Amino acid sequence: MISQENKKGLRNPWMLGMIGLIILVLGVNGAFIWLATHNRSTLVDMDYSTKDRKSNDAVVSDLREQKALAWKTSIRQPKSLVMGSPAGYEISVLDREGVPVSGTMEVEAYRASDEGKDFTTAFREVSPGNYQGYISFPLKGYWELHIRVKRGNDVFEAGTNKFMVATAP
Repeated sequence: MISQENKKGLRNPWMLGMIGLIILVLGVNGAFIWLATHNRSTLVDMDYSTKDRKSNDAVVSDLREQKALAWKTSIRQPKSLVMGSPAGYEISVLDREGVPVSGTMEVEAYRASDEGKDFTTAFREVSPGNYQGYISFPLKGYWELHIRVKRGNDVFEAGTNKFMVATAP
């Protein structure tokens, strides 16, 4: 029988197991708390509240400009993308009337889970409105492309859906 005077109860294997389990749970939770406070997630920019901050009027103005341009992009990308090997992309840009848009193009490869690995590549114009470039993705996972075309004072931006980059087959 276990009572206040009986000190053998603390040597019971079940009691020692429960105390050990409680210590383990507290230790794991402490480790999670330490990791959460010392490692910042890269899913959100560190200076998201001030970086490229525009007023509502500026955002609406940019949206109106994009709609007024009404440029159309079509992207030909490889069927399978492998980490570390260059992949050829062909992007064509047409204006509202279907006339090719000549200018400069840069493509930003964006990876939501690792901001430090984002990069920008300049594409060259191989014929009027047709741009070509090679992108080598340094990591496997999901990526997106953000396309920016400039012609004079006109700037048009478009994006792609997420796509998967795999490791070597």
